[in-house]
Amino acid sequence: MITEKQLIGLIQNFLRGSDKFLIEVVIKASNHIMVFIDGDHGVTIDDCKGLSRYLEQNLDRETEDFDMVVSSAGADRPLKVPRQYQRYIGKKLEVATVNGTKAEGLVVEANDEGIKLEVEIKKSKKEIVKNIIAMSYVEIKSAKAVISFKKA
Repeated sequence: MITEKQLIGLIQNFLRGSDKFLIEVVIKASNHIMVFIDGDHGVTIDDCKGLSRYLEQNLDRETEDFDMVVSSAGADRPLKVPRQYQRYIGKKLEVATVNGTKAEGLVVEANDEGIKLEVEIKKSKKEIVKNIIAMSYVEIKSAKAVISFKKA
């Protein structure tokens, strides 16, 4: 049986020395494997293709059949690891906390412990106050990029 631990070892070996990093490995029924990666400067199709080929060469289909998808984490997927937040400095995130609160704001800082969001609080129709909220990663239940098509 192909294990998550086995896949993680192979993936980390392949990505070692690059700006790419593993986000998540999902193994579903019938050995349907999904691998999500990200990079400090994004991920290309060639990055995904290279990792996919490497994994194919290091897993034996004769012993156990599988199908596999290697993909970038994508803007529509929640952020999973602290390293991802660094890429969102200067961009908006929608964050849900483990205690049930939600916040949307501009990431002004991201480090190994947590993030700082600049949120806008509407005091009146004309007055908007900006406030900085600090959150540790253990407080964050989920975080997604806010995608906007408005011109700045």
